[in-house]
Amino acid sequence: MAAANYLSSEDQFLCSICLDVFTDPVTTPCGHNFCKNCITEHWNTSDRCQYPMCKEVFISRPDLRINTFISEMVAQFRQSAQQKTSSSEQQESKPGEVPCDVCTGTKLKALKSCLVCLASYCETHLEPHLTMSGLKRHQLIDPVENLEDRMCTKHDKPLELFCKTDQMCVCMLCPVLDHKTHEFVPLKEEYEGKKVELKKTEAEIQQMIQKRRLKIQEIKHSVDLSEEDADREIVEGVQVFTHLKESVERGQANLIDTIKEKQKRNEKQAEAFIKELEQEISELMKRSTEVVQLSLSEDHLHVLQSVQSSNIHHPPPTKDWTKVSVPPASYEGTVMRAVVQLEETLSRKIKKLLEAELKTVQKFAVDVTLDPDTANPSLILSADRKQVRTGKVRQCLPDNPERFSLNPCVLGTEIFSSERFYYEVQVKGKSDWDLGVVRESINRKTHVTLRTQDGYWTIFLRNGNEYKAATGPSVLLSLKSQPQKVGVFVDYEEGLVSFYDVDAAALIYSFTGCSFNEKLFPYFSPCQNYGGKNSAPLIVSPVGVN
Repeated sequence: MAAANYLSSEDQFLCSICLDVFTDPVTTPCGHNFCKNCITEHWNTSDRCQYPMCKEVFISRPDLRINTFISEMVAQFRQSAQQKTSSSEQQESKPGEVPCDVCTGTKLKALKSCLVCLASYCETHLEPHLTMSGLKRHQLIDPVENLEDRMCTKHDKPLELFCKTDQMCVCMLCPVLDHKTHEFVPLKEEYEGKKVELKKTEAEIQQMIQKRRLKIQEIKHSVDLSEEDADREIVEGVQVFTHLKESVERGQANLIDTIKEKQKRNEKQAEAFIKELEQEISELMKRSTEVVQLSLSEDHLHVLQSVQSSNIHHPPPTKDWTKVSVPPASYEGTVMRAVVQLEETLSRKIKKLLEAELKTVQKFAVDVTLDPDTANPSLILSADRKQVRTGKVRQCLPDNPERFSLNPCVLGTEIFSSERFYYEVQVKGKSDWDLGVVRESINRKTHVTLRTQDGYWTIFLRNGNEYKAATGPSVLLSLKSQPQKVGVFVDYEEGLVSFYDVDAAALIYSFTGCSFNEKLFPYFSPCQNYGGKNSAPLIVSPVGVN
């Protein structure tokens, strides 16, 4: 009963000095209880031996001994408090968590599962497996569901072995009954081997993750570079269009000034004529007044003498104005000349832009060589596979699937399926040729039809002066000069194929908005020989070398 009363009040087990549960409790002569260390320290820091509760003073320090009864009560109190705390810390199992198989009513969360008992236990019901010698030998694992899956379905025994022959877990009876002559190892041994494999797999996965993280950084860096390029292009583009706009505005202002200057000259000429006419009118009016006055005079002598002494009866000398006129100013050709001048200015600026563009695409130059396995038998390739011309005699070559059978065509050995590339081909001295890129799946056994829908992105020359783009139907190209060397540029991702006159730094033609979903090959055709008139070869030239 007394113990129950003690256990019912936590305050009775608290030291009045440290205010914590007693540690080594002692009782003083005055009847109060303290921790032995607390009261000793109290007296050590005081000049006299005085009790902190009742203030009673002793002449000499009493001999203190641990109160065993209170010490036992404190121990019971601590154990009870620990059990309450431990019980309160255990959690009720939630959906997805493994419940204790022993709990009745509310199922607590299991802390461990026993592979021998095939049961899962909460903290309280796990205690026997931690304290009883017979149960300590059982194998405990983190809680799992469906422990029956760990039993052999045939023999109702725990799965303790691994059959390396059948690659499956088996019980101790399986080697005797069902897996005779098979190779077996303990589960732990196979487990250790699998752990090594898993660590290796994990290392490989981590390496893959690292590679992808690096790829993310690479892509982000590429986006940053692209953004910088975009900003630079915008700035340069704005500058170009600003200059073009200024040129147009300047040309317009010059046109207006020219027209106004002509008008001013016309007005000045008219003003001079008018001033001269007004002066003559003034002289004539003055003479008219003199004639009128004289004609009104009745002095016969005066009139006769005045007429004879002067030329008053004749008009004053004047200019013959019958052929004088001020025609409207002539503006014919003024606007056209201004537009032509503007066109020349724009052409110079466009040429500079094209020169800069050509230098940019030349940075993506690739070394292209001709593929003899694709060459039509009528073609002759140079030893370095950089030149191709049409011979007079058809060669005897194997008709492999890659070879063009009917048309004098050949592909480059290089395959392109992404990014950008550029190469140059000398066409000097030829009257007919085809150049461009083609997709891998083109039909090489029928007559070649140069159309984009058939997988050809090409331009071609016919009859020495007819340049066309094979858009299907073909588009006639108007070129200022005949190209001696043609540059071919492809931006796979952008869907762009452009052709340049390298020497003139001029754009010949561009295929835009192309849809590339296959590998691309450089395409060449020196066309027929035409009796030697078109015998010059197509030459794949090093970029930047004339």
